[in-house]
Amino acid sequence: MAGSRLEKFGTVFTRVRDLMRSGVIRPSEKPIWYDVYQAFPPKRDPLHVKPHFRPSTKKQDAVPEIFYREDEVRAKFYEQYGAGTRPFDLSKSNFVSTCQRFVDKYTELRSRREMDDSALFEETGKALLTEGVVLRRRGAPSVAAESRDPVLELKLTDMLAEQQSVGADSKETVDHSTHTHTP
Repeated sequence: MAGSRLEKFGTVFTRVRDLMRSGVIRPSEKPIWYDVYQAFPPKRDPLHVKPHFRPSTKKQDAVPEIFYREDEVRAKFYEQYGAGTRPFDLSKSNFVSTCQRFVDKYTELRSRREMDDSALFEETGKALLTEGVVLRRRGAPSVAAESRDPVLELKLTDMLAEQQSVGADSKETVDHSTHTHTP
């Protein structure tokens, strides 16, 4: 019983009283408060009730959101250029993604020049292009529209309609030439 310190098995007074009755505590070693408590017991026995915490209740986190200036640049980069065509090569320890190169160059140019964000963003794209990093805008064609061959712009339905009209014209000319030469 001496190893059990749980309050649900009795009050401190009842446990000390029982230890004295069993002889574990001698009457000369009883606590100072024992005689006072025995002479003036409380009107209600002290009862220890453990507070019930529900694990489903959500506690408010005191940790503020961490948001860096580089995160804004990254968000704008991914919005304009997307994730790119190549996957990240995480097997190399010195791998630097295109987005990270862009952010590094952006911060370097921002420290050197005083520009607004949009101009600095464009300037960073040009600076990376001179270094050999090709950035493709999201949704933009990979080749400029004016450099394309006009034949490539034709739609399949237009081509079929044109072939059918040419075929019909040649058939009419053949029919027309056969009718004119017959006596």
